[in-house]
Amino acid sequence: MKIYMDYNATTPLRDEVRSAMVEDLAVYGNASSMHTAGREARSRVEEARRQVGNLLGVPAKTIIFTSGGSESNNTVFNTIRRLASDAHGTPLGSGRRSIITTAIEHPCVLNSAKFLESQGFVVHFLPVDGEGKIHMDQFKKLLGPETLLVSVMMANNEIGTIQDIGEITALAKAAGAWVHTDAVQAVGKVPVNAADLGVDYLTMSAHKIYGPKGIGALYIKEGAPIFPLIHGGHQEEGMRAGTYNNIGILGFGRAAELAKRDLSQYGKTTGALRKKLRDGLLAGVPHIKINGHPQDVLPNTLNVSFPGAEGEAILLSMDLAGIEASTGSACASGSLDPSHVLLAIGAGPELAHGSIRFSMGLGTSDADIEYVVETVPPIIERLRNMSTIV
Repeated sequence: MKIYMDYNATTPLRDEVRSAMVEDLAVYGNASSMHTAGREARSRVEEARRQVGNLLGVPAKTIIFTSGGSESNNTVFNTIRRLASDAHGTPLGSGRRSIITTAIEHPCVLNSAKFLESQGFVVHFLPVDGEGKIHMDQFKKLLGPETLLVSVMMANNEIGTIQDIGEITALAKAAGAWVHTDAVQAVGKVPVNAADLGVDYLTMSAHKIYGPKGIGALYIKEGAPIFPLIHGGHQEEGMRAGTYNNIGILGFGRAAELAKRDLSQYGKTTGALRKKLRDGLLAGVPHIKINGHPQDVLPNTLNVSFPGAEGEAILLSMDLAGIEASTGSACASGSLDPSHVLLAIGAGPELAHGSIRFSMGLGTSDADIEYVVETVPPIIERLRNMSTIV
């Protein structure tokens, strides 16, 4: 038996997406070529761009394709660096050099911000409360005429807490700042309309919505500045060079179309599964803690701390029993350090080290939840009995 509960790390290809990608293998033209084969390839790229734009509620022309969420996020931070100074280091425009982000961002945003900090920018890493929400009062105090960028993820990849990006954007725009949100975990799980949010930049990734890996997108609001991270040819209106990944783009488009169609049902189904898992673990395992906001949370994500048991041991024991989950972000899974997200919400090192992220998806069933609820309690009891932690 194998029960996959790590959909926040990646999702399997939907059958419809796989079929579309296999069909596209026969379309060999370079989408930048002007002949018939090239034009056919280009038309498919543009159809996928329209499908991704529709999922976000924005025009197709505001979407550029990238290799994934990390590249999209880095492109935004590269743009901010270029906005602040030209090639000679002379300030441009307002001369703003302050960035506001949060302590619970994805590593690619945190490390991009830290790099700019090393280049002389002033970076504020907003703290969050015990449920993962940013402190709005402190955010308002930090906003000012020196603020160049506000970057806040829409939904946290580890605990699932959803931020009020609309309110954050309104405040930031009133202060004259550019606004970016990493919506990689939110898109396809909860309604995300980039136009309604008012953000200047929004990041998403195909493999989080049952599309292929190695392809992502960056929404750029009309009029927002952008400087390419990758230089070369004229692709993507000069904003992202490199031969088009036709197969990946086509799969992304089809996945986006299906995500938009199924969004409402997805929320209802995974939300019910999350509740069943949460209630079952609370009833079956004493002294556990549910991390994240109780209401403003992704419907598919449940992060649980098991005091007295170590996360890696829990993970390996569950894996032997056929349950595949995560101790945190997939991008940080090679680290032995406790989750920066859990530390930021006030969990001590013991709780942070003893936490498991269950993330459900289209393939999760009621029977899967029942098996997890039956299997996990004895695992935790055994590990607690073996533990030296008091």
